[in-house]
Formats: sequence, structure tokens, C-alpha cells
Amino acid sequence: MAIRVLICDDHIMVRQGVRMVLQSEPDIELVGEAGRGDEAVALASQFKPEVVIMDLSLPDMSGIEATKQIKAVLPNTHVIALTMHEEEPYVIEVLRAGADAYIVKRSAAADLVAALRQVMAGQAVLDPAVTRAVVSGYMSRPTPPTPDKETDTVLTPREREILILVAEGFTNAEIAKKLYISEKTVQTHRSNILDKLNIHDRTELVRYAIRHGLIQA
Repeated sequence: MAIRVLICDDHIMVRQGVRMVLQSEPDIELVGEAGRGDEAVALASQFKPEVVIMDLSLPDMSGIEATKQIKAVLPNTHVIALTMHEEEPYVIEVLRAGADAYIVKRSAAADLVAALRQVMAGQAVLDPAVTRAVVSGYMSRPTPPTPDKETDTVLTPREREILILVAEGFTNAEIAKKLYISEKTVQTHRSNILDKLNIHDRTELVRYAIRHGLIQA
């Protein structure tokens, strides 16, 4: 069954470019295009796509607000922020609004397609440039966030370490290689982390790490 996708961007050329990329994939179906946030919300309600590719700078409302409205009506719809902005505040706000991925427009077309497939698999995706911006933002603050006592109490040191690596975008294989453990052990730790924190998927885990300042590690 094809993955149903809606595009929202106020630049026609950007929409055309994204359309060409998606139409080259046989298992992806483009169900609609919008140039405004309110149009995206209306079309999402009408067509109920699995994925919405959302620009953040729109003429009527921000992509962040449009994301909030879409997720309120369609909580199971995935939102990929596709934007020129690489600054930390944009990343934090759109993740809080419910976005599952953040990709910058200068990334390769293949990165967008990969992100789409990853969010469909329940993963969170942060562009490497964005991850660096988030980490730099935390590190440059005069007073770093206080370590989260609840997390330190609930999780073992190894689980906390793996949580941070997952939030930074490392795969199970990369984490296993980095920590000199097996992928199966990494997966076991990840399952324990999700259970202990009552988190249901990787997207929520990334938001948790950002919200609690764990990404600074």
C-alpha cells in the first residue's frame, strides 16, 4: 500500500522539486499540495495522509502552528519539517508541536525520502546540521540545564548513555560499535528505557531527551 503524502510550502518551485522526488518512488502517493498553513490543515483533514512535509515559514501561520493543528486532529499522521532554518529554537518548537523529523532544504533529495521512510517506521529524524545546532545551543547557555534527577534515578548509567546516543541520531549498529556491545544488547537497553520512561517510540524519546537537557551530554 502506498504511503500517502501531503506537501505544504509557499514556494511553487520547492513544491515542484519535492513532487518530482516523491513521484520517482513507486510506493509513495502525493495526495495534495498546499501553499498556506490553513490549506494544509484542511487538506490533511480531508485526505488523512500518513505524512505531511511542512515548511515552517508560511504566509498565514507558521508551520509550527499548522503542525499543532494537524496533530490535534490526526495524531497518527507524521510531520516532517522541511525548512531553511537550522537554528535551535525552530527545532525545539516544531518537535514540541509534534513533528517527527527535521530536514533542512539544502540536504539531498535522498535524505528527505529516507526521513519519510524512517518516520513511517516510528523513528525520529534530525538533520545532522540541526543536531549540532541543538547541542551547541545547550552548550553555549550561561547556566546549563540541571541534570534531570528523575531520569538519573530511573535509568542506569548505561541506559542514560544509550538514550542520549539515540537522541543524537545514532543507529543501533552505530551505538553497539561505539560502546563495544552487541546490537541485541542495545535493543534490550532501548526497550527498558521506553518501559521505564513510559515512552512509546523513538520520536517521543528524542523529545524527552531535548526537553530534559540530556542532549547536551
